[in-house]
Amino acid sequence: MGICFSARIKADTPAHTGVNSQYVSSDGYDMSLGSSKISSTSVPPTPRTEGEILQSSNLKSFSFSDLKVATRNFRPDSVLGGGGFGSVFKGWIDENSFTAAKPGTGMIIAVKKLHQESYQGHREWLAEVNYLGQFSHPNLVKLIGYCLEDDHRLLVYEFMPRGSLENHLFRRGSYFQPLSWSLRLKVALGAAKGLAFLHSAEAKVIYRDFKTSNVLLDANYNAKLSDFGLAKDGPTGDKSHVSTRVMGTYGYAAPEYLATGHLTAKSDVYSYGVVLLEILSGRRAIDKNRPPGEHKLVEWSRPYLANKRKVYRIMDNRLEGQYTMDVAQKVANLASRCISLEPRLRPKMEEIVKELEQLQDSNNMDNNHIKTQNGSRQRRRSAGDAGNKIANAAYPRPSASPPHSK
Repeated sequence: MGICFSARIKADTPAHTGVNSQYVSSDGYDMSLGSSKISSTSVPPTPRTEGEILQSSNLKSFSFSDLKVATRNFRPDSVLGGGGFGSVFKGWIDENSFTAAKPGTGMIIAVKKLHQESYQGHREWLAEVNYLGQFSHPNLVKLIGYCLEDDHRLLVYEFMPRGSLENHLFRRGSYFQPLSWSLRLKVALGAAKGLAFLHSAEAKVIYRDFKTSNVLLDANYNAKLSDFGLAKDGPTGDKSHVSTRVMGTYGYAAPEYLATGHLTAKSDVYSYGVVLLEILSGRRAIDKNRPPGEHKLVEWSRPYLANKRKVYRIMDNRLEGQYTMDVAQKVANLASRCISLEPRLRPKMEEIVKELEQLQDSNNMDNNHIKTQNGSRQRRRSAGDAGNKIANAAYPRPSASPPHSK
């Protein structure tokens, strides 16, 4: 299955000017729901105690014995992924009663099982129940239920077959063909809608760990955000930010957040810009295997993003012939604004959604033009082409970041 590691970051105090330790979590994951409209209305104030969170969530409470049966006693050959504080297992439940079903029957689920000694894992487990128990949106992963029994803490998600965006951008192999340009725009738009919802008046949440491994794709390549363990309530009243410990993933975290611990919605926008660069370039945010000067995607790409004549240099060469430079330049310009060092110059997520919708329409028109010009010219096969196989999903692994009490 392959595991890619990214460093999780932490600061001891809210006003921290550097990173004094790191936490490693394996990337990947996969599950979700479907459609395109926001289904939640007003969300009640976020509960604070564990009892209130569990009581107010709209999730099913599973018994540990049920999940043991559903996953065939957490057999090793049922493991979909693993990492910092637990493993994810494939299981089956009855679609109506949600009781354990025989393998191959009923509904496939993904069960995240925490290591029993992981305190920080419990904090993130509770955060996921808190947020995904309240919100329902087509671009957020669907959490079906949880188990809290003795020392056992588990989360039950709907299984989705396409895996993470990370896998489709960076993995090589027959199951992970490079995503086509049109699908990359579709995924970018879906992920933007998920973040826009979180930042909206209904939710007022800062995601805090937006990255390719946390963007999941369903069978139709609809993007869903997963892993809400680091999510935080946004600032209230006349406050401009939330002061918090610095946590996230190297390469994606906004520089002002790393320097001060001041968290805002614009911190998520910066992370979104990094992912947009990964989508454009096919390069990882941090890649020490690249030549000197190319390790950090943001730093390497900045000079090219600012020059219309050089944008082509950051484009993934596997996309050749699939896009027009006009649309590519506009997406690159959007990414450039998102990663601005000045937070106030970054667009809001709702503005990003509108821009991407317009660009997707332009791309569709350009595609028809390109097809007319090229006729039956062959191009490299990419995900989304007819006959493309669905990957055996690599699920988002449990993360391994520190407790986030603030």
